[in-house]
Amino acid sequence: MMRDFPVLFFLGLCLALPEQACTQKRHMQEFRVMFYNVENLFDTEDDPHTLDNEFLPDSPRRWTPYRYYTHLRQTARVISAVGAWDTPALVGLCEIESDSAVIHLITRTPLRMQHYRYCMTKGNDRRGINNALLYQPDKFRYLGHESGRIRFTNRRRRSRDILHVWGQVITGDTLDVFVCHFPSRSGGEKKTERDRLDATRHLRRMLDSLCHIRKTPNLLVMGDFNDTPADRSIRTLTASTPPEQALVNLFADEAALNAPGSHKYQGEWSQLDQMMVSKSWNSYLKAGSPRVFNEPFLMTEDKSRRGQRPKRSYYGFKYEGGFSDHLPIVADFLLPFL
Repeated sequence: MMRDFPVLFFLGLCLALPEQACTQKRHMQEFRVMFYNVENLFDTEDDPHTLDNEFLPDSPRRWTPYRYYTHLRQTARVISAVGAWDTPALVGLCEIESDSAVIHLITRTPLRMQHYRYCMTKGNDRRGINNALLYQPDKFRYLGHESGRIRFTNRRRRSRDILHVWGQVITGDTLDVFVCHFPSRSGGEKKTERDRLDATRHLRRMLDSLCHIRKTPNLLVMGDFNDTPADRSIRTLTASTPPEQALVNLFADEAALNAPGSHKYQGEWSQLDQMMVSKSWNSYLKAGSPRVFNEPFLMTEDKSRRGQRPKRSYYGFKYEGGFSDHLPIVADFLLPFL
């Protein structure tokens, strides 16, 4: 009984004090979320079931163990830099080939000090790339995950699965996290639009089903959508009936962002990487926090165009030893607790 005394005393004190005084007893935990398309984080082993031959030691790219571990260390450097004094609670990743690549990332780089755990999809992408989520178990208590296979109108189409992970945060609420990598524009933006709309409809069904399971679901959707906030697939995703189930796109307002985009193609920047949240989770958003992480060390001179571009592992077939063709995106949330 004595162990319950401090809790009972505090509850009694809250009942006796004005509501404002009790509210001031609450603390806030910063909860940082990051998404990063790491661009071709392949291991060096041949998977006979996928088209990964481009990234093998004897391939024209000469994807040697040294280059592989350089890419791992560079990716870890970005994640650490995004966290500044404290690495992100959640890190969504795409274009990562295998469990081995994730395990090496969190155990054979400086990230091993951060005690990340992970889960990832086992999709049917022809090249074998997948989506993954790194999480810190002291900030996100893992409860489960599933891999959502997209059903395309074109039945021969194959792509990355949608990763759905759910866990408990410090508020005691369940947070449902979705990590996406929608079909690319390779072959033409208009010609491939149907594929991204198929992915949107599948994701929307996954989200809507949660609204029947949880009274007020906390939803966090992040990924490389290969479309901008103005494109039809994203507008379809953020709209919803009833309106209270709509998502808020944290990267939809170009004027409020700190950079012209997260990806540069043929000299033009675009915001292909985005985060969307439910209204319930948006209430925790730290003002002004959504941003593209575009620190100078991630950039290099764009010699064929103007300005700068992200420094990649390969620029064409030339090895640069850089990071990715995408820049990471970040958002901070402030979670209340007693």
